[in-house]
Amino acid sequence: MLIRETIRGLSAYFESLVHESARGDALTLARHQTFIASRLLGGALALCVFPIYLVFGGKPSLLSACAFLWLLSPIAIAIYLSRTGRFAVAHRVSAINFAGLVTYCAWLTGGLASALLPWLVAVPLEAGLSTDRRSVVWAVGAAAAGLVGLAVLGATGYDPSPLGLPMSPAAFALIGALSAVAYAAGLVVTLQLVHRKSEYAIEASEERYRLLAENVNDMITLHDQSGRVVFASQAARQLLGAAAPAVLGEGLFEYVHVADRPAFLSALDRCRANNEPMSVEFRLRRGGADEKAYYAWVEMRCRPMPRSDGFEQSRVVAVTRDISQHKESEANLVRARGEAEGANRAKSQFLASMSHELRTPLNAIIGFSEILERELFGQLGEDRYRDYARLIHESGEHLLGVVNGILDMSKIEAGKFTIVREPFGVGALVESCCEVLRHTAETNGLSLETELAGDLPELAADERACKQMLLNVISNAVKFTEKGGWVKVAASVENGNVVFAVSDNGIGIAEKDLPRLGNPFVQAASSYDRSYEGAGLGLSVVRGLAQLHGGSLALESTLGQGTTVHILLPIDPGEDLAASESEAKAAA
Repeated sequence: MLIRETIRGLSAYFESLVHESARGDALTLARHQTFIASRLLGGALALCVFPIYLVFGGKPSLLSACAFLWLLSPIAIAIYLSRTGRFAVAHRVSAINFAGLVTYCAWLTGGLASALLPWLVAVPLEAGLSTDRRSVVWAVGAAAAGLVGLAVLGATGYDPSPLGLPMSPAAFALIGALSAVAYAAGLVVTLQLVHRKSEYAIEASEERYRLLAENVNDMITLHDQSGRVVFASQAARQLLGAAAPAVLGEGLFEYVHVADRPAFLSALDRCRANNEPMSVEFRLRRGGADEKAYYAWVEMRCRPMPRSDGFEQSRVVAVTRDISQHKESEANLVRARGEAEGANRAKSQFLASMSHELRTPLNAIIGFSEILERELFGQLGEDRYRDYARLIHESGEHLLGVVNGILDMSKIEAGKFTIVREPFGVGALVESCCEVLRHTAETNGLSLETELAGDLPELAADERACKQMLLNVISNAVKFTEKGGWVKVAASVENGNVVFAVSDNGIGIAEKDLPRLGNPFVQAASSYDRSYEGAGLGLSVVRGLAQLHGGSLALESTLGQGTTVHILLPIDPGEDLAASESEAKAAA
């Protein structure tokens, strides 16, 4: 028990010396740990043997002392590996150092006739633990160089015998051979330990992958170069209602819907040929081949596997999952979107039809009330009749404006509002719009001013629509500005766009209402006791017309201080906008 605990403690200590870069893989960790342990134990053994040598051999010579100091060098190599994690470099340095040490000791004890010469065989054997071919080549070269060096020294007639031996030649030869055999046995034991740890690591890895493949809900399959299944996880029963063996070979292909089989095979083939991941959706049969069977939508994601483990031909691993609920949700979403679009079109058509139906009698009401108000065919006789006619005329004008707004909004939403682009002067447009509303502004006790930049270009846009946008915005500014206030209309050029800015110092808009303005039938004051007329269509029409031109509408306002409305229209709409307009007209 004590020995086992001691071994565990030493193993944990040597493992703690391994560099961080080698801890991610169990096999690499075992190799580093074995290398460091053998070097440290070898150096410690040399320190333990040195006092025994002093007892039996007496005072060592300078050359013998150098040999013992050389025996301590593996400790430095173990420290180098622990600090850097460079396993291949450490093995090469160790092989050269080991071969040099054996050659030096053999030179001290008889040259080519030394009993330590078999130790040179252990140099390449030890390097084989590194699994690095270059390290083995370096070790073989170092051992060969040691033999050549001893041969050259022997050819020169040098006789190392004057150095003497602490024991008889026969006993020294026996000790040298036994020590070499013991070291080789240690290498074999080390190799077995590393091999055992590698087997444990492989078994643990296979167990993890097996548990993952058997417990995951998605079916995992491995396909050969022809698309046949060579492995299938246990999730096949959950996905197909059949055991995994039924999927092997061409079994999975038989479950694929006939119409989807080309897409299934094409995805596997392209994944293997192009060496890139692929994804495909198809239908799989569930519940066997009887009448109760049905098809469900699945998604298969393929990924190529590297050619390894003795497989010369490329393989493909695929993960197949059930997406029936996703497909059903997608179909419901498309159906709901279609119903919503249909309802929106019906609403727009209804509004357009009703607007046309209302405009005809409204025009008659406005026309006849104007005749009565002006008394074109004679006096009415009573002043109240004249006032009634004026009120009928004003109410009709207001109602006609609402109907026109509804008609324009319905056309914009239905994509039937046609934009006719023609170049016109921006300054002239602003001046004409201000002249139309100047009388109304002065009647309300307001000042209406214009501010035009000097570099205003001609704008390629629908002049009638632009005039309608400006009139709507200016009339809103006049309507919501108290007596004694001002309204300013400005036009400038910014970043290739013409910007119309209509500012006022009127009642302003609350910050919470700003995001909603511009939507149809939305007003900042929506209560029944509001003191301003309007149906909330003006800004929505302006926004729609601006977007048809590829522009935008923006509002800035502070409650009680005023409002600024920016209409941005591009000077050059570009080919993309023209193409989109053509497509919209064709669709309409």
